[in-house]
Amino acid sequence: MRLEGIHHIAIISGHYEASKAFYTEVLGFCVDREVYRKERDSYKLDLSLNGTYVIELFSFPDPPPRPSYPEASGLRHLALKVGNIEDAVSDLLDKGVTVQPIRIDEFTGKRFTFFADPDGLPLELYEI
Repeated sequence: MRLEGIHHIAIISGHYEASKAFYTEVLGFCVDREVYRKERDSYKLDLSLNGTYVIELFSFPDPPPRPSYPEASGLRHLALKVGNIEDAVSDLLDKGVTVQPIRIDEFTGKRFTFFADPDGLPLELYEI
């Protein structure tokens, strides 16, 4: 098998409208398609970034919360590339998002920080 890349990341939101606004208005993802699946009482929102399909955002009735802290097994976080971390952090702060202090990756020397989506999913900004 030869993998050619990652097709998408699926996220189940406990607060669909808040998550939809967060990923589109705060982070700047574009809506490619939104469908309501009546049989599941669920929305599926396809989001892209810079013309590349990246995230499927789902709603389901009463999903259980994701255990995160202390670290739980499973997906640890979603890392997003930025060119200038100070500008990105400033933008998030202006939009009311709490951001951890910027740190330096001890192995690469690159700067990074963490914040969370409306469901507490850990997100990382990683400066390239």
